[in-house]
Amino acid sequence: MIEINYWAVIVAAVAAFIVGAAWYGPILFGKKYIALRGMNPDVIKDMKPPVWELLGEFVRNLVIAYVLARFALQNEAINWMSAVQTGFWIWIGFQATLLMGSLLHEKMPFKLYIIHAGDALVKTLLMAVIIGMWHY
Repeated sequence: MIEINYWAVIVAAVAAFIVGAAWYGPILFGKKYIALRGMNPDVIKDMKPPVWELLGEFVRNLVIAYVLARFALQNEAINWMSAVQTGFWIWIGFQATLLMGSLLHEKMPFKLYIIHAGDALVKTLLMAVIIGMWHY
């Protein structure tokens, strides 16, 4: 019986955590994110999230990676193409759609939606490929 590779789940969660830090950092979309939230752009230099927030984000990535691993296992996504397809459908069906609620009901700016949805897409596809390529 094929089982989930927990090392793949952990590595995928760590990779997603690093990508998220870069995504919202000053080099990629951090400045635009801060501006869209109406915050002072100079604060990004000094932004240091609390430890509980970082831990919560890592746990969130672990949960997503584990669920991706379950879907990959059920769909036999054991090559990069099937892993990407699985990740994409999970992203479109859950993450992008859930974020759409904030766009529709909470007046989230569309550009902020794109930043968040893009982050979720990149991390989900990365995690799916790591899990799918790390054979069970």
